Amino acid sequence: MSELTFVKALDQANRLLLTVPLRPVQGDRFQPTGFPSLGAATYQTKDGVKLLVESVQSMANRLETTCWDDARKAPVTALTGVSHITVNRKGEFLTDSMLEAHRINSPYLLQGKDRGFFEKLKAALGGLEEGPIDRRKLTEALLRFDVGSLIHGVFLAKKDLAGGRLRLARALSGFIEATGVTVAASGGVKNDHVNPSGDTKTGFGNVPFARDEFVAERIDCYFNLDLGQIRGYGLSKEATELLILLALYRIRKLLKGDLRLRTACDLEVDSAAGWLVRPGGFNLPSLDELEPALRTAIESCQAGMEHTIVKFEDELKKGKEKKDEDGDDQSDDDADDQSDDDADDASGN
Repeated sequence: MSELTFVKALDQANRLLLTVPLRPVQGDRFQPTGFPSLGAATYQTKDGVKLLVESVQSMANRLETTCWDDARKAPVTALTGVSHITVNRKGEFLTDSMLEAHRINSPYLLQGKDRGFFEKLKAALGGLEEGPIDRRKLTEALLRFDVGSLIHGVFLAKKDLAGGRLRLARALSGFIEATGVTVAASGGVKNDHVNPSGDTKTGFGNVPFARDEFVAERIDCYFNLDLGQIRGYGLSKEATELLILLALYRIRKLLKGDLRLRTACDLEVDSAAGWLVRPGGFNLPSLDELEPALRTAIESCQAGMEHTIVKFEDELKKGKEKKDEDGDDQSDDDADDQSDDDADDASGN
């Protein structure tokens, strides 16, 4: 297949919509995302009770991580050359715009004592302080510094950057929803074999707990790629093709093997069930097809992208301490003993 055949197949579409059936890798039970003061999100629809397995904001961050090689602390090899911003502290890697929940709006990029990058970004956005936003100038700056922001979305909520008016909605979004759900209630005990009757408030003793998982008649992963928004950025044909390819790559990479959402939520594509695709007739290309196309697209846009390195030497301050029920001081790190398996991932922009 020609490298850009699958891009041209979308020329007449304003959206690419995918519904991909999933199933647990083992057994029937799975653990959905949880929300503070709410827990699992269930809701009644015309098709019965449904459950939000993974939220839009969490999926956005998972799509981001498909592009990052944690061992190398760099973009995956297939994306070598894309624009992104690395933050170093004391000569060591600290974070990267590709890892930050709010991408280029990260405080490690824009709120440190070193104002070099902030001023560089402000200069690239020059002329946006008053009047209508020049969307083309914004998208060109994002292409130059952090191309992923054009897919993930961004909100530059800084007064000195056009009064905090610079924002783009997500071009690629997704969520996972289950239909026909039933609670699978269980439980367990955190055992203390040394002192079973110890003070549980300080971490000792046996602690019984209840646990709710779910089973479902169907689990679906939904993707929405806004092709009209990407074309509306007003970028070059080469840059537009790069963004579409990058979005397709994220979807395919996530579906191929990055669906272990939590310890008790390990999903895979249900190959026995059919996908729903709009526009009809479009086939999501494989990674073997996407990777060479991406390398070509990155090379064609290389002059408009750069890898920026920022230093963040500020003190890493902790949040304010809060009082527990007995009035004792309690740090934010100690205040929440809820498992990360039960909490929603940090939301993106």
